[in-house]
Order: sequence, then C-alpha cells, then structure tokens
Amino acid sequence: MTARAAISRDDRRVWLIIAAIALVSLLIIPFSQALFGLRFTYTVRVVALGGSFLGLISGALGCFAVLRRESLLGDALSHAALPGVAIAFLLAGRELSPLLIGAGIASWLSLRFVAALLATTRLKQDAALGIVLASWFAAGIALLAYIQSIPDASQAGLDHFIFGQAAAIIESDVRLVMGVGLIILCLLALLWKEFKLVTFDAEFAGANGIRIGLINTLLSTLIVVTIVLGLQLAGVILMVGMLIAPGVAARQWTHKLDQMVILAAVFGAFSGGVGAVISALDSDIPTGPTIIVVAFALVLLSLALAPGRGLLWSRLRQRSNRRAFAARNTLRNLYRYALAHGAVNAPVPDSFIRGVGDRGAALGLRELDGAGHVRLGEGGWRLSQSGVKLARRDIHNQQLWDTYRLYAHELALPNVAEDREREIASLLPAEAVAILEAKLAEGAAP
Repeated sequence: MTARAAISRDDRRVWLIIAAIALVSLLIIPFSQALFGLRFTYTVRVVALGGSFLGLISGALGCFAVLRRESLLGDALSHAALPGVAIAFLLAGRELSPLLIGAGIASWLSLRFVAALLATTRLKQDAALGIVLASWFAAGIALLAYIQSIPDASQAGLDHFIFGQAAAIIESDVRLVMGVGLIILCLLALLWKEFKLVTFDAEFAGANGIRIGLINTLLSTLIVVTIVLGLQLAGVILMVGMLIAPGVAARQWTHKLDQMVILAAVFGAFSGGVGAVISALDSDIPTGPTIIVVAFALVLLSLALAPGRGLLWSRLRQRSNRRAFAARNTLRNLYRYALAHGAVNAPVPDSFIRGVGDRGAALGLRELDGAGHVRLGEGGWRLSQSGVKLARRDIHNQQLWDTYRLYAHELALPNVAEDREREIASLLPAEAVAILEAKLAEGAAP
C-alpha cells in the first residue's frame, strides 16, 4: 500500500481544512486592502504577526488542557497573573520584562497553591481553581487601585493588562514571543510521548517509569509561560479564550492527537492574525476581544459543521436513521402480511399498513417506494422483486441474531453487542458468520 493510499478519509479532511485556512489567511491581506483600503503599517504588521504566533502556541498547548478537562486551569492562571503584574510594578517600575516575570511568578505560585489545596484538603479541582481565580484576581484589582492612587504618571495604562493593549506591542515583544514560543514547541516535540501518555493514561505512564508529577508540572509551567506571553495582547480575562477555543474547535474535526494539535495551532494562528487585521479596520475595535471573537466563530463553525460531531451532521444522521428505521419496519409488516395471505407479492391494503405502522408508515412507504422496493396498485401495496429480496435478507439476519444469542457461548464466538438493526456480518468475522450459518442450517434457531 502506498503512502497516499494509507491516508484515510479523515486524515485528508484535516489536511484540507488546514490548507483552506492557510489559503483564506493569504487572501485576507489583498482582500482587506482592495475592499477596505487597509494599510499594513508597522503597527498592523507587528500586531498581526504577534497575534498569529501567540495563537499558534496557545492552540497547541491548549489541546492538552482541553483533553485533560482543565480548561478552568487556564482561566485561573491568567487571572492569577494580575497581582504579579502589580507587585512587579511596585518593585521594578513600568519596564515590560519585570512585569511579565512578576506575572509568571504569580501564576506559577497559584498553580502550586492549587496543588497544595488538592493534596491537603478534600476540595475538588474545580473548587480549588475557583478559589484561586477569585482571590488572586481580587488581590490584583486591589493592588491596581492602590497603584492608581499613587501620584506617579508611570502607572498609566497598567490596567490594560486586564483586557490587553495590542497597540503597545513593538517588534522586540514579537521577537520575545517567537523566541520563547519556539522553545515551547521544541519541548512539546521532545516530550511528546510523555505528554501524550500522561494526558490519556496517567497510571500506565507511571507504571512505565514516567514521573507523572514532573511532567504535569512541566506542562502546566509551559501553559503559564504562554499565558504570560499573551497578557499584553489579550489580557488576563481573555487569554483563556486563546488557550481553549482553538483546541475545542480542533477536537470536533479529528480523533488523533497529533492532528488535533496541528489543527488547533492553525486555528489559533488564524484567529490571532485575522483578529488583528479586523481590529485594524477601525481604531475603535479592540484587538484582544476581536481575536477571541474570531476564535469563538471557529468554535461555532466546528460545532455546527464538523463531520461526525457537528450538530448539522448529527441532525442529518438522525433523520437518515429515522427514515431507515421506518422503512425497515414497514417492509417487515408488508412481508409478513403478504406471506400470511398466500404469496410474497400479495397486495397489502394501504389502510392496514398505515394502521399498524402509525405515523412512521407513511415515511416508510415513501422511502420504500422511492427505492423501488414497493409499488401501489390495485388492492394496495405490493413488494417488488428487490423488495422481496431485501425482506428475506432482513429475516435471515434476524434468524442469525437469534442463533447467536442462543449459541454464542457454546460455539465460542466473539462477544459483540447485539444490534438487530445492523447486519451481523458487519460485526462478526466471516468465520463466525459461517459457523452461525451452519448452525442455522441444522434447524437450531427458533
């Protein structure tokens, strides 16, 4: 089998989505220039590049928070950064580096505080995170209020860390985000197996010698660093959106972790770049919230349209199942009545079949008629040759299920959940079906 043939349909779908998003991202630039007259100034380029790279990192790491059901962790850590920003300002002034270091230390200490609460009390994780989120953020607000009362012009704009201030980002900030982000991505690649095992089966990982506590701490620390990097762009309140939304959107499209991480990174980069471009169309449109709105739009589209998980596909699948169920029951009623009245093609009165099948009979008849399995003529409905063949196949399938129920243990057949609406041959190996056929031929089935 060639590499091309080995790629499944789901795999192709994910890569097509990635290609489509990349194409849309490239078209955004000429489209915004031609339609809205947007000028890609230094500020726009810097903010778009910073937002894209921050979204890429956040999306990749956020997948692990989503899969570990720790979405509230990102919210708590981002809110916990605020008092660190305030204390760093009181100690070192308005320089960005000390502020970010203070935010990181505060978030990391809040992480350890949560771990201590879980280890020494009976609190559940959500309660511990809620305590940290509220108390740390309240402390930050109180410190900011105190700082604002100090007669010092250098504290101006410090409260922008709550909602972010993308316009203040400069090229050196982007280089910092890209440099630290590359380190994070390299660590993610190097420790991929460990992160994957701890996320899906911590007990198995521990049994194989992996230090679960260390890996969990390292993964949480990487999330803390990512949150700190995004404070100036998205702020402590909205940063959780950049961390969680891309992972939630990507989860709808795939069941594979590697594809989910790549797709979430692409979603995050798209949200950061496009959100920055949209906010540049008008000075009154804030960048951070716009990025989160774009990310949330991707979540809504994924929830609605993703095959297998999307609401639209679920509704279509339900309708299809309802039609198939009605057609199957109506076919059985037609076949039994016809046999009871002399021949498989004997006419079945319309009033009888609608009375027996209730409201589902009309739907079943419509489905069967459309497929050519029945036809309405003198005296009522008659099964066509294909309808008779389909009915006999269904009866035979039910007999095989009866035989399986009675003799599965005796014949040492594989265990499968009984589902009489499906072909038993689709659930059992061919050898097992052959054994059932032989047993049925002996007249064992009732």
